[in-house]
This record gives sequence, structure tokens and C-alpha cells, in this order.
Amino acid sequence: MRPIYYLGLLLLWLTACQGHKTESSSTTSDDRPPNVIVILTDDQGWGDLSFNGNRNFETPNLDRLARESIVFDNFYVQPVCSPTRAELLTGRYFTSLGVFDTSAGGERMDSEVPTIADYFNNAGYATAAFGKWHNGMQAPYHPNARGFEEFYGFASGHWGNYFSPILEHNGEVVRGEGYLADDLTTHAISYIENHQEEPFLLYLALNTPHSPMQVPDSYWEKFRDRELRQRYAGDEPEDENFTRAALAMVSNIDDNVGRVVAQLETLELAENTIVVYLSDNGPNGWRYNGGMRGKKGSTDEGGVRSPCFIRWKGNLPAGKRLDHIASALDLFPTLANLTGLDTGRLSELDGRNIAPLLHGESQDWQDHLIFNHWNGKTSIRSQDFRLDEQGRLYEIRSDRGQLTKVNTRYPEIEAQLQAARDLWTENTLGQGVKDRPYTLGHPDYSFTHLPARDGSGFGAISRSNKYPNDSFFMGWAGLGDSIVWDVNVLEEGDFEVDLYATVKPDDVGAVIQLTHGENQVSAVLDTPHDPPLQGMNRDRVPRIESYTKEFKAFQLGTIHLEAGRDSMVLKALEVPGKGVADVRLLVFRRK
Repeated sequence: MRPIYYLGLLLLWLTACQGHKTESSSTTSDDRPPNVIVILTDDQGWGDLSFNGNRNFETPNLDRLARESIVFDNFYVQPVCSPTRAELLTGRYFTSLGVFDTSAGGERMDSEVPTIADYFNNAGYATAAFGKWHNGMQAPYHPNARGFEEFYGFASGHWGNYFSPILEHNGEVVRGEGYLADDLTTHAISYIENHQEEPFLLYLALNTPHSPMQVPDSYWEKFRDRELRQRYAGDEPEDENFTRAALAMVSNIDDNVGRVVAQLETLELAENTIVVYLSDNGPNGWRYNGGMRGKKGSTDEGGVRSPCFIRWKGNLPAGKRLDHIASALDLFPTLANLTGLDTGRLSELDGRNIAPLLHGESQDWQDHLIFNHWNGKTSIRSQDFRLDEQGRLYEIRSDRGQLTKVNTRYPEIEAQLQAARDLWTENTLGQGVKDRPYTLGHPDYSFTHLPARDGSGFGAISRSNKYPNDSFFMGWAGLGDSIVWDVNVLEEGDFEVDLYATVKPDDVGAVIQLTHGENQVSAVLDTPHDPPLQGMNRDRVPRIESYTKEFKAFQLGTIHLEAGRDSMVLKALEVPGKGVADVRLLVFRRK
């Protein structure tokens, strides 16, 4: 059944009170609606800011942004990236969208659920996303199919190379220029300049400080030997070099946020642009985080509390701090309200419009609950308490580190939150999880990517790493080996196919075949291309992800595909050498 707004939990939790006002906020004086920029970082903890008390480094641009913004002291996201991104983009709990993993197709949001970009685009906004998507690669899950007219970045999860990597621009494979976070910001700045005469929604999803811990030398040299004045407060060991690398990457983020803000000021757009800044989950390592328990992947405070600033110069008060709890779910309806969109259409969202809080209209505010879930664990945050996944109750106002259980002191609150969790679990977990093949050939989009991470290797074929997102297939040696993708062709047609692969000189001449149902195309891998693995020379600490290499596009020819579901199979017909190829990606282009 569809979750009722906040699942009716306030009947258990609070005395009913008058609802808050829902009228849309006014637009700017010239009747042009404000622009919106949402900057989302990857694995940056609440404590990775000097504004939040971190004395290991300075983040002057972010600190300035915070001073000019409304700052949320209790803002929450989910424990890992894809769930948070799904909730930010849709205003709905990720558990009801079919999101259940961060790879292997489990990161895809229900394609029938409108996104914030759909709403803004339908209202006349130009829309763009730059950076890490991680909510589906193939249309109708691709960002271009989710309301974003412009996309530059990568659609899978973590990326293996941050220096001039292979990316995509609206589905077409391209090469980035320079350090990835800098490159994404440069595209965002150009977009702002090119669209300054019209309202725009810009989603800048930076990929750092997610591992691999790669950062330009100029930043690393500032932190390589830096003494850490503040450390992680818990019992787990802190990797100091990892912390230094993360701080260096956040320092780079700080500079790039400064570049975006400077562009708004140069173009005199600052007072007509709402800027939102947040992270997608807690820190990706044990480091200073305000004494909170947990990190990325945890449903405790340290894993889900995020910095969040909202700036709208001249319209929202600068330097105001909000104590009310809020979450990524709330940004969609709130931004719709601030920009004057028809919020009546958003009444079924799980998020709520928090614009009244931004405007200081909190006298009738109705408190609510925030649910954090991952890997079978669910915790609940109310305005004053957190009930963790083990049923331990903590009074967060006085115990942010979750050190002292208060179950016996507040048995009624414990019972209410336990009942709330049971109801939320019953109504949301598993919703939208379906048997979903990978889609190919959407009629409205030219390109479809089938990366190695979405396929399965058989025979001697194995992955380059257990974490699939930036992995490739290796070990393809004989006629009995194959790579298989579970594919549903959405509309019949002819498609040109490129295979991104590497071929050793001794293996040149292998004949390979790509098959889907009764249709097939064959080609000869007639050119050697055997570059070395890369990444280790730029990693500041050892990585856990796959190393990468430069894959060459081999043209396989044209294949006719009929609509429907079948296996896409890549296999060899002739193997004159000891092996065939390592495989990273298939790219289909509708003719």
C-alpha cells in the first residue's frame, strides 16, 4: 500500500496541531523565478568543514557560504550514495523507488516517478546535471531521461580515475579535461554563463572525497605532512594518510564552490539564485566528525548527518541556524515552493515543504520523524531522540555521540518509535523492487551504454575487482567463455556497436560475436591495444576499487535488435592466440 504522508506517525508521536501555511513564496521583483543550484559532495562528513569545528584545515569559501546561508544543524541523508540521491531527486523514500543497492542495477529509481528536474523543466527551467549520477545508466533511468536536458559526467557509482578520465556527454563517450572535480565545476560555470538570461536548475554532483583518494599535487603537498589537531573520537583506528587525502580533496571542493559563487557574483545572479550545499552520507573513513558515532554506511548520527546550507541573498536570512530536523527528502518540495512552482502537485511526496522554517514561520510547525535505512538496519530520528537499529534510545540534544541509553527513562517514547519503525518498515521496504532487465534502445535517446559492471562473466572470465562500478572483465581466453547482459530492447531498430576493450599483441585476430535473440554481429579484433593499468601513481593511499586503463573503441558493426527481453551475449568464434580481450563497455547508437 502507498505510504501515508509520514505514515500517520504523528498520531502516535505528537498531539495534533494546526498545519503550516503552504502558499508558494513570491518570486523575484522582476517576476523571473530564481535559479537553483544544488551542490552535492560524495562521502564528505558533517565534520569535514572548518565551519563545523574542524581545526585540521580551513574551508574559507564553504564557511563564507554558510555565513551567508540558512544553516541546518540537524539535516539528514541516507547512509550511502544512491539512496540519498534518489530521495533528493524525487522527494520519496528510496525504499519505495526500487533502490536497494549501489551497483548491479539496484541503484535505479523507478522510472515512472517524476524528478525535481522533470518538474522544473516542465515549468520552463533549463536543467543540467554535471558529475556523478548513480541512479541508473540506461534510459529511462539515465539523467537525460529524468528531466535533465544536459548531462556531463558518469552515470555509474565510483569512478577509477580522476585525471582526464573517459566520461559521457548526453550519452556520447568523451574525455574529461584535468582533475575531475575541477572539470565538472568548469562545465557548471560555463552553463551558468550560457543560461544567465533564463531560469535554470543546476545539479553539480561532485565525485569527491570518495575514493580512490586522488587529488592534484598542489593540494596534496599542503596536507602530506600536516599534523592532525583533531582526530576521530571513537575506538576505531584512524588512517591518518586517508584523513589527509580527504582533507586535501575537500580543500579542492572548497575552491570549486568558491568558483561557482564568484561566477554568480560576476554575472550579478547572486540575488536571483538559490544555492543548496550538502553531502550524500557520512565520512568515508574514521576521522573528526563532531564526536558522533558511525561513518558512511551506518544509520547512526555520524553516518547520516550532513552539512546543509541554503543561500538566497536578499530573500532568506543570512547566518540563521535552524535546529529543526530536516532531510534530503524535503529539498524537492521546498525548492518548488521557493521558486513558485505548483506545490499542489507534490502533495504525495514523502518530503515536506520546509520553506516556513526558512522564513521564520515555525510557530505552527508540526514535528515529524526521519527514517534512515541500509543493509537491513533502520534507525529513527525525532526532534530530540534517535532510536538505533538495535532498539537503543538516545537523547541526541545532549548525547550526539550516542553514548548513554535512555530507554528506561523514556519508555513511552521508545514504544512510540518502535511502533513507528514497524509501520514504516511494513509500508515501504521492498516497494518498487522488481525483476528489471537493463534497458536498451529507448526510442527518444540515441545512445545506450552496457558497462561491464552490469554484465556477468562465464567460464574463465572474472571481474577486475569485487566492487563492480568501475571494473572490467578479464581472463577471456577461449570459445567456452562469454559475457552476458540481461537486456530488454525497448524499440526495434538498427544499432551501431562499439566495444571498449584491450587486446594483447599476441591475441590479435580473435573473431567475436555479439548476439541478442536471433540477431547478431561479428567482428575481428585486428588491432593490438595493451596499455598498462593506471591509478596507483596518483593514489595518495592504497585503493579498494579496481585500477583502470585506457580502453580502445573497436567497431563491431551494425546489429538489428527486435523489441523484447533476451540475453545480450558476447563470445568468441575464433581464438588464434592465448586469449581474446579485456572488456569495459558496449556502446549502442541507434541509426
